[in-house]
Amino acid sequence: MLRGSHSINLDAKGRISIPTRYRQGIQDSCERQLIITLAVNEHVRGIKGCIWFYPLPEWERLEKKIDSLPSSSKPAIRFQRFVQGNAIDCEMDKQGRVSIPERIRSLSGLESSVVLTGLGKKFEVWNEDIWNQKFDDFMEPDQEADDDEETIDLAF
Repeated sequence: MLRGSHSINLDAKGRISIPTRYRQGIQDSCERQLIITLAVNEHVRGIKGCIWFYPLPEWERLEKKIDSLPSSSKPAIRFQRFVQGNAIDCEMDKQGRVSIPERIRSLSGLESSVVLTGLGKKFEVWNEDIWNQKFDDFMEPDQEADDDEETIDLAF
């Protein structure tokens, strides 16, 4: 299970070091094989400052779902074009580093300081400044939900 947030740096070669606590799990679940792609929101629009990392088996499950989407659906086509079409195979090296291709870094706005956030089955990698702003917005006590914003029922 991927969870928690970690501030890390991109090195001069565009690599990040996966925190030690995740490395063995990545090795065991996917033999260090990951997929990097652009992140999109619920409206299938790119999320500036964010990319997704999937362990290969999770990506393959997602691709099966993508393949079952209706080919006449504009959001499905957009999702396929930008998420699947920009997916890049990569490998975590033995030191726990993953190279993020320059094109993906450029398209997403990743800079030297990033935040790696575990979301269960995938990681998000955020430009740290954008992550901090989103976090500040989330923590704003006076922020009201939009009238059309969906809510979820989390019965604990």
